[in-house]
Amino acid sequence: MAQKVEVKDLLEAGVHFGHLTRKWNPNMAPYIYMERNGIHVINLYKTVAKMDEANEALKKIAASGRKILFVATKKQAKDIVAEKVANVNMPYITERWPGGMLTNFVTIRKAVKKMASIDRMKKDGTFLTLSKKERLQVDRLRAKLEKNLGSISEMTRLPGAIFIVDTMREHIAVKEAQKLNIPIFAMVDTNSDPRDIDYLIPSNDDASKSIEIIMQQVTNAVAEGLAERKSEKQAEKEGADAAPKKEKAPAPAAEKAPAPAPVEEKKEEAPAVAEVKEEVKEAAPAKEEKAKADDLTKVEGVGPKAAEALVNAGLDTFAKLAEADAEKIKEILTEASSRMAHLDPTSWAKQSKMAAEGKWDELKEWQDSVKGGVE
Repeated sequence: MAQKVEVKDLLEAGVHFGHLTRKWNPNMAPYIYMERNGIHVINLYKTVAKMDEANEALKKIAASGRKILFVATKKQAKDIVAEKVANVNMPYITERWPGGMLTNFVTIRKAVKKMASIDRMKKDGTFLTLSKKERLQVDRLRAKLEKNLGSISEMTRLPGAIFIVDTMREHIAVKEAQKLNIPIFAMVDTNSDPRDIDYLIPSNDDASKSIEIIMQQVTNAVAEGLAERKSEKQAEKEGADAAPKKEKAPAPAAEKAPAPAPVEEKKEEAPAVAEVKEEVKEAAPAKEEKAKADDLTKVEGVGPKAAEALVNAGLDTFAKLAEADAEKIKEILTEASSRMAHLDPTSWAKQSKMAAEGKWDELKEWQDSVKGGVE
């Protein structure tokens, strides 16, 4: 478990410094502590609380195996983000945000594949057959693609979440993520609108020290989620290896047939135990439901908050979600939070049915072919 950041550390890093009072966004009022010398001061206790909430959600997304896209194109943030995010092997954008990066993901993937094809040309010798001018043009194209898209070359599908530094600057990324129902995490300063963000961290998004300390905490949470996923896979593998040994064990015991006497004793005890068994049967379904609960975030378009609302409403498995009506799901989400009213659950039943039947390859192929789970 990574050590949680303290208010004192945030204070030293200047996380509490907001913008000039005349530039503030009134929706940030709940996160502002006071005004001093014409500058708003952010309430760091609320920053810590919101950071813990965001880190917990990021940890779950990382543990589910989905990618988290980090976006920071401002000068003082790009190097810090690239360094921290590379350590946890997540995609990031630190150059210009390519328009349609999410909403037109199929075209962006073509550009990434073009980069891979140039690399293959260099390996198989085809590159050397080109003229000097053509080689120069191909090299320039490769350098341009690497600069803009090199960090997302391994992102084969839409991310499970997006983390943004400075939502004012990256407003296009925010709009695209909203359109595709992708959960948005962000560092939000006093001049930004927090209503567009699912998990906000009120903080100074201009100072490099502030960005560094927040990014350190965020990437630590992602690393924890990845470590959990790795340990779960290892435990499953060990369990699968141990299973055949347990099947062989009963073979020698088959020769020792149990005597009929103990059966009679059990019959005598049965009436006395009947009432207890009935109580156990009543308590059993609750435990079975918990054991059968599925990770609904594997359905494209279902974020951590939406999954929580569905589970609370009793739709805690892929099978139940597959049978649910889209209008009913919409009502559940809207009732849970007005910020989820924009979600489009029309394809969730179809995806859940594939997941319930164990058709994961077919589900992944379908998710890659559509935009944000919306046909």
